[in-house]
Amino acid sequence: MKLLSLFVVCSLVLSFTPFLDAAQRPAKPNVILILTDDLGWQDVGCYDIDEPTPMETPHIDALASKGVQFWHGYSPAPTCAPTRCAIMSGDHPARAQKTHVVGGHPPLVYHPSHPMMPPWYTGRMPETTVTLPKLLQKNGYVTGHCGKWHMALDHHSFPQPKDQGFDWTRSNLGTTRKMTPNRITGFASDKEDDPYRLDKDGITTHQNSLDALQFIEEQKAKPFFLYYATWLVHTPIHTRSKALLDKYCKKLGVKVDPENPDAWKGKGQTNPFYCAMVEELDTYMGHLFDYLENTEDPRWPGHKLVENTYIIFTSDNGGMEKTPGEIITDNYPLDRGKISLMEGGTRVPLIITGPGIEAGVQSDVLVNGLDFYPTILTLTGTEKPEDKSLDGLDVSKLLLTDPADSSLVKDTDGKARDTMVWHFPNSVALESTIRVGGFKLVRNYNHVNDARTEPFELYELYDDNGKRVDIEEAKNLAADMPDKVKEMDDKLTAALTEMKASYPYYNPNHPKGLPNQDKVCKVLSHKRKGNTAIFKYQKNGAKVLHANLLYTMNGGDKSEEWFRIPAELTSEGVVTAKLPEGTTHYLINLIDENNFLRSYPEVTRIKDGKNYSEQALACKE
Repeated sequence: MKLLSLFVVCSLVLSFTPFLDAAQRPAKPNVILILTDDLGWQDVGCYDIDEPTPMETPHIDALASKGVQFWHGYSPAPTCAPTRCAIMSGDHPARAQKTHVVGGHPPLVYHPSHPMMPPWYTGRMPETTVTLPKLLQKNGYVTGHCGKWHMALDHHSFPQPKDQGFDWTRSNLGTTRKMTPNRITGFASDKEDDPYRLDKDGITTHQNSLDALQFIEEQKAKPFFLYYATWLVHTPIHTRSKALLDKYCKKLGVKVDPENPDAWKGKGQTNPFYCAMVEELDTYMGHLFDYLENTEDPRWPGHKLVENTYIIFTSDNGGMEKTPGEIITDNYPLDRGKISLMEGGTRVPLIITGPGIEAGVQSDVLVNGLDFYPTILTLTGTEKPEDKSLDGLDVSKLLLTDPADSSLVKDTDGKARDTMVWHFPNSVALESTIRVGGFKLVRNYNHVNDARTEPFELYELYDDNGKRVDIEEAKNLAADMPDKVKEMDDKLTAALTEMKASYPYYNPNHPKGLPNQDKVCKVLSHKRKGNTAIFKYQKNGAKVLHANLLYTMNGGDKSEEWFRIPAELTSEGVVTAKLPEGTTHYLINLIDENNFLRSYPEVTRIKDGKNYSEQALACKE
């Protein structure tokens, strides 16, 4: 009887041990947000459907088995900068007027032959933005950034990570620095003075990876947030590992042309340089995961760092399928890739692990990079500012309760979220999309005089039971389901209107002519009185509905940046605008009822070493 009692007591103690451990767990968990660059949905082994990828990603695959693998994970945008800004700010790219890379210049066509031009969009995330790391700092977290930044005009423009809430930052390109004179020269060696020196396992030294490990090693005694933005697998497409290149050439049955090594025309996922890059990325991820699993947590003796660390692994956009002269990868069965709002451009790998999250879960719940901000606030016990609106939703309850239950992700009305919106009025895509349940609507702005482009595309990606129907976006149902198109388009319009989104304009100088192009106004004169600019224009049949002043305060500088504010249509044929103090150069944009934009002075795309201020009006004292 005594033995039985002792057995019962021991059993009870053992059964309650996990709860005792959980009670002792440090209140503030660590968070590592890994944002890979241009990693496609079909570039990762655990996401393979249909044809298997040749790329080997055992460490990322293993991570998926330790947490939740989302099959409907999306980036906020199909390109780098708007996604990064959206994740750090919690603001939708359309609301932030940050819809593409670079920005901060006057609206203009990419090429004179293009019928439409993108609208103005900002060149940076404002310094005053209430970013995620700023809030975490206030909650006692040490914040670190490692790798790519690109939330301003270029990698080095203001504001930088320390201006946006990061205590620690490193941005070494590591192995991704361009190989010269071509990508079959300059492979890593075992020489001591080689910055890419091969280690004992033949792995290339990648400073970007070492920097991430250094931050954790230095800060592990405190609650930390690491934003690890990898440079891999962005262009230039190369590998400094000769062994990996040879491995994939053999595996794929391909050869590199020594006469033209920087070109690749093999279709699908046959580029050995890119395959090697993906495996390199996976290897460096393995170094990080191994460190977390084998390093004692100073804040929780007897436990490893990984036990109190949330890991979010994802990509900034879909895979970049090709560049001039080179096929990089293929996102099939998803359509297209980076720089497009088709599924291949925004659907991305998304894996989340951490304390309280069940292992080995496959989830079909819709999740977006915009959700990271509110979710991390909840997971870390960080207070959200009352005056801060967020465009993403808190998915912490989903993660900690049942990652497969979509009803746990509720919108502001308390309803289960089934809708997401994207807006990319840029490049040659010029489109907005909305997904509602299993249906997706694509709104194409550039469809006038283009028989290849329909105003709307409607696809049934999945049926009501979640079964795959047309993720290839191959069967356009718009003509067969006009009521569905209208319903979804109205919902898309409402969302974009609420966010005050900007839209593309027609080119008034289109060489082939567009409907109503002959009715575009003409600016007749300009003068300035003090800080007021006055423009007179002649109406040629179409009414001018809006006017914007475009101005810069650093005209002529290397990082010349342009801003937009409304101008006033003061009387028939007259526009006035107040020049902000410090304006060095400016111009006016007039938008008519047919959505043509007339610029004065006319602005054309600049070449290297030039500035848009050279084509604008100067504020001379």
